[in-house]
Amino acid sequence: MIILSQIGIGAWGKNHLRNYAKLDSCRVRYACDKNKALLEGVKSDYKGEIAVTEDPEDIFRDPEIDAVVIATLPDTHAKLAIRAIESGKHVFIEKPLAMSVKEGLEIKKAVQKHKKVCMVGHILLYHPAVLALKKYIAEGYLGDICYIYTTRVNLGQVRKEENALWSLTSHDISVIVHLLGKSPVSISATGEAYLRKNIHDVVFLSLNFKNDSMAHVHASWLDPHKIRQLTVVGSKRMAVFDDMSSSEKLKIYDKGVDRVTDKNSYETFLTLRSGDILVPKLNMEEPLKIECQEFLDCIKHNRQPLADVDNGIEVLKVLEAAQKSLDSGGAKVGL
Repeated sequence: MIILSQIGIGAWGKNHLRNYAKLDSCRVRYACDKNKALLEGVKSDYKGEIAVTEDPEDIFRDPEIDAVVIATLPDTHAKLAIRAIESGKHVFIEKPLAMSVKEGLEIKKAVQKHKKVCMVGHILLYHPAVLALKKYIAEGYLGDICYIYTTRVNLGQVRKEENALWSLTSHDISVIVHLLGKSPVSISATGEAYLRKNIHDVVFLSLNFKNDSMAHVHASWLDPHKIRQLTVVGSKRMAVFDDMSSSEKLKIYDKGVDRVTDKNSYETFLTLRSGDILVPKLNMEEPLKIECQEFLDCIKHNRQPLADVDNGIEVLKVLEAAQKSLDSGGAKVGL
């Protein structure tokens, strides 16, 4: 039985707590937050089965606690994670891993020194639709990947600690890098701050890869629509992952452009192809539950997860380059 505690039980943290509390392979000992009202809510919801505290040191000092889930504000991630690792705990850190590559490398150093599992909250890597999409790409079903574009917009919570780049695009970057199996060679980003000065609420991010692959990310919390969509355009087929769809999360389109050579003139023509639409059957389970169970399984079997500290650092490299580009008005920044 893995003894686990969690720091940060706000809007998203409470979902982590709900999932871990239901899993048979762990027991949650502490829920920690500075917000007393949230702690009172934990007491009420879990009937005293989970202890509460405002001080993370209560968790770090407890030798029986195996793992710590950190779901606090991003600027606290590195400090809390390193303290947890140094106290002998495995760590799950919500995205982004930290607020700089430097901080990410400091976490990695602690992970390597103390030989602990470190998992980052890139939840979409465990989404059944993304798992299926990765398999289709790996098997060559879509052909060579030409480009990927994502849309992550909503009229949602207006942040004051981080901009839309750091708040929203980690998910899309992690998935794009995972699907392509490589990191971008250059980044450019543009955006505007309409609601709060210097806090961009809309960003457009372009990623360029070797062999002419490219990707584009549109993220905003100032939009009339709630869209969570990723499109992959391959040389053979195309795919759309729509996370807002209730029943058809993934569609594969047998659409594309074929090259046909005339037998008489030997001239090559481009012809459009529009075939069937495949809707794969997915074993849809809550991605967060899958992610939580994966963290516990990695601890049990002493292995690093897909969304490990290196994966988190790769995303930070892109975010840092994108922020540099954003600050310079969209200039291309190499990685």
